Amino acid sequence: MNTFTIIGLIAAACTTLSFLPQAIKVIKTKNTSDLSLTMYLILTTGLLLWLIYGYLINDIPLMIANAITLVFAAIILFMKIRYK
Repeated sequence: MNTFTIIGLIAAACTTLSFLPQAIKVIKTKNTSDLSLTMYLILTTGLLLWLIYGYLINDIPLMIANAITLVFAAIILFMKIRYK
């Protein structure tokens, strides 16, 4: 594993894990009133496109980070729509 891949994996872990506290809070409280629906729609779309892009260029850190973050963002988006 080269240095670039290691840096990419560390960056992926940091940005991906940053969504975990919000997802847990939304799941526990079911309160999404302070979250922007538009922001999560755009974010989820962007994450899906980054995941596709990562697949197309065969970039493992990019795919892992965006796949996991996509799950967290999609959960938050689902909860935002459900408990609006």
